Formats: sequence, structure tokens, C-alpha cells
Amino acid sequence: MIFAPALDSEFPAIVALVNSAYRGQGAQAGWTTEAGYIDGQRIDLESLKQDLADAPDAVLLTLRDEADGPLLGCVWIEPDGDVAEGDAQGGPAWYLGMLTIRPDLQDRQLGRALLAHGETYAAGLGAKRVRMTVVHLRDTLIAWYQRRGYALTGETKPFPVGERFGKPQRELSFVVLEKTL
Repeated sequence: MIFAPALDSEFPAIVALVNSAYRGQGAQAGWTTEAGYIDGQRIDLESLKQDLADAPDAVLLTLRDEADGPLLGCVWIEPDGDVAEGDAQGGPAWYLGMLTIRPDLQDRQLGRALLAHGETYAAGLGAKRVRMTVVHLRDTLIAWYQRRGYALTGETKPFPVGERFGKPQRELSFVVLEKTL
């Protein structure tokens, strides 16, 4: 497996990949889809570029089977602005998000490999903890992260109002999970 920071030229493929995994429907949907309760795109090219411009320390990592092979997955990591300097919880934290694997390949354990690589990458940049947010309805996904060492912190965050991450069909919130590295 090849893990590498995303290149600007890969952004359109990343947008397509993320939208297929988060908003895919029918036979094209993987087990990670949110299409049953969020309408619209998860991300678009302009917002991805803006997010990266707004977070200069963020890294968007990609996954391929071989260097010139098709994009199989991606993950976003960045210092957690709330706790990047460390606190009583045990040192600097990094945020990990947008963990995405191509829906038709979600049975190859690529998500575990990409998650582990993202954690290792963050640790190499000084992270002592990794934090993430997951839509509160995602019991299966939350359990998947818990099996990989993440714990619910008891914190919740509101789902953004508007259509930036899609239009919720009902009231949603995020739960916060954390793992000590």
C-alpha cells in the first residue's frame, strides 16, 4: 500500500471518492453512507481547497495499491485547534476526519490500514492523542472506531446548520471520540 499526501491534481478524484462513500446510494453505497439522513454532497472542490487553505497544518493523505494506481482512500489530519498545545488530558491532540475508502473495496480492511497510518503520521508530528467526530446516529461506525481503541469522550458538537456538509433530514449532532497514541 502506498500512503502519500494529496496533490492538488488529485482533489477532483478525492471529492468524487468522498461523496461516493458518504452519500452513495443503492448498490454504489458502502456501509459508511450517510445518505439515509443527509442529502446533498459531503464536499465539493471549492470547499476542499478552502478547507486546506484555512488549515495550513492539515494533511490530506491518500491511499493507493501502487504509486500510479487508482485512488482507494483518503484521510484528513490536522492539529486539533482546541487542544493542540496539550492539556490535562495527556498532550497534544490531532483531529482525524474524512476517513474514506472506495465503497466497493470496504471489505479489504483498507480503512484499518489508513486509520493506523493517519494515527502514525500524526504521532510523527507530535500528536499524543487523536480526536474525531462522528454523527451520533452512526452506531455501527462508532463501534468500529471503538474496536480500534477510540473511546467516547462524552462531548457532543452540533451538526453544522446549512448545506456545507449536506442538508440533514433530521436533527443531528456529532459525538467526539478520542484515542491515546
